[in-house]
Amino acid sequence: MVDQRPPLSSVCDFATWEPVLRFMLAGDTEWPAGRRARVAGRISQYGWSLAHRGSMSPSARIAVEDIQRALARGGVKEVAFRAEVQPAGKVTLGLVWPSPVVEPAIGYPDLGVLILADGALPEPWLRSPAPVPGARPAPTADLRLLERTLRERLPDSVGATEEEIAAAEARLGVTLSDELKVLYRVTRVDYDDDDFEEADRAGDAVGCELSGLDYLYAIDGALRHHSWDVDAKGAVSTAPDAAVQGLAGSPGWIGFGSNGGDEFAVDLTPGPGGYFGQIILVDHEKSLGADLVADSLTDFVLGRLREERRDLREDQLPAVARVGTGRLETVQDAAHPALEVLSIEAWDGPPFSLAPVAELPRLRTLTASPGTLAQPMEIAGLTGLEFLELGTHEWRVLLDAGAVPRTLKAAAVTVRDQDHLPVVAIANEILSLWDRPQIVQTLIEGNLDAATQPA
Repeated sequence: MVDQRPPLSSVCDFATWEPVLRFMLAGDTEWPAGRRARVAGRISQYGWSLAHRGSMSPSARIAVEDIQRALARGGVKEVAFRAEVQPAGKVTLGLVWPSPVVEPAIGYPDLGVLILADGALPEPWLRSPAPVPGARPAPTADLRLLERTLRERLPDSVGATEEEIAAAEARLGVTLSDELKVLYRVTRVDYDDDDFEEADRAGDAVGCELSGLDYLYAIDGALRHHSWDVDAKGAVSTAPDAAVQGLAGSPGWIGFGSNGGDEFAVDLTPGPGGYFGQIILVDHEKSLGADLVADSLTDFVLGRLREERRDLREDQLPAVARVGTGRLETVQDAAHPALEVLSIEAWDGPPFSLAPVAELPRLRTLTASPGTLAQPMEIAGLTGLEFLELGTHEWRVLLDAGAVPRTLKAAAVTVRDQDHLPVVAIANEILSLWDRPQIVQTLIEGNLDAATQPA
């Protein structure tokens, strides 16, 4: 465990945290009646997660705001904390500082996700589009009608030259659709000339905030990656009749405009049921897939839009399976050659064996709540894992046996009702296997007088 005090002396003072800890312990009716209490959370410059129901006490709010101001002054994005409180009131508080190798967990007080290689992404975000050799432009793609309509709407616009269009294709590494070439032959939308009125007119004529020819770009899956904590647990596929492939991005998704938040793209790599050059909408709130909005750019400009949206579920069988209370009853029920993600959730029954999924070729993500695995060493037989989330005991078994899968790209240590403080030490052991920088934790000791606990 690394113990280092960053230059935030006020945040490293136990008195600063005492109101926060008292607030979080106020609803714990079993402490201090002979049992240790554990609390955890995180505070950032702009918010907090304290895992406590109910309104925050005035003293706790003041303390949180003081911590936020100290973080802002020190240029520290956030601090995670976990504390263990003995029945007599002795407290050991661990402050965990931001690390370039830790992606904070969304909505949880856990440490976060350990990134074991720079730029590592879940497999779906690296997936290339499948070839569709028979893809053709839609019957509604009408180059003459499109050009005539645009010139009527933009009589004074200056279009791009063939050389400029060829340069854009060379930069993107694709051949643009004929419709998109027609659009930029009518108007090149040159923002470098600071003619924003012309750009607005072009946008009105096309039906979106139009990008200039020099600003066309391929929508890359890496740009849509939200977090390992969420993305590693989803999977999508492309149905046989899908118009749009279920991808995070494609070199053939050429972004040409937006609606102020989402991106419109010409799709040069359509799904089996789509058209070459169709118009899709890439939703900024989703990290996989896109919606078809028009069969052609001609339709888009003329306002002939498609309203149907395909529901891309990322959490359905057989690719994603959840076992435990209210889910599948056994791991055997989840076993399928297409299984990519297996989550074993807390339940009241006996722990599960992983033997039924040991030979599955596509299993890349395993999450198991603490205490749900009968034999953690069975993980060593899962040869394609890229993301693994376990409790401290399960990680300890793998680390002691030298059996941590080296195929991992990311990992997480789950803490619920287990000891909180060993988490950083275990995380640093995992990171050391990949020669990654260590996490810094500051340990602070103090005392809470149980007799003065608020009711």
